[in-house]
Amino acid sequence: MESFSSKSLALQAEKKLLSKMAGRSVVHLFIDETSSEVLDELYRVSKEYTHSRPQAQRVIKDLIKVAVKVAVLHRNGSFGPSELDLATRFRQKLRQGAMTALSFGEVDFTFEAAVLASLLTECRDTLLELVQHHLTPKSQGRIRHVFDHFSDPGLLTALYGPGFTQHLGKICDGLRKLLDEGKL
Repeated sequence: MESFSSKSLALQAEKKLLSKMAGRSVVHLFIDETSSEVLDELYRVSKEYTHSRPQAQRVIKDLIKVAVKVAVLHRNGSFGPSELDLATRFRQKLRQGAMTALSFGEVDFTFEAAVLASLLTECRDTLLELVQHHLTPKSQGRIRHVFDHFSDPGLLTALYGPGFTQHLGKICDGLRKLLDEGKL
């Protein structure tokens, strides 16, 4: 078993971005246990699909960095009223994407890569619009990298194919739990 852990990456991001705030416990404000498990499973899917451990680590690391930065912006009240509307729209789209992914995972022969890819692309564009005045071009590039990676029709088709059934099941379980708890 590999020693990769999204929780440790989140801690690294916390150290770098939140060094002036409280200690390690701050990371739990941004990445909970269920989210960490979903991220670990997404890492495994990315690694198997790309056959590249560094590439899979990079995409999850970018995802964690972006999630923490957006959470910090939100918690610090950095978004104006129109940006808060964008944040609400992003959350709704992300929730819709999660529910669609669950539906595709639970109902046989319903998967359509184009539908899920389109939802992820809409999420990406909404998030980029939300953070355009708050994050550097490098961070915006991370957003593009993460969403472009996971909206790749080849990766989505592989994920919903027979070789990734175990991963898909764990991802769906985590998404269901996050949805039920209102965290997504």
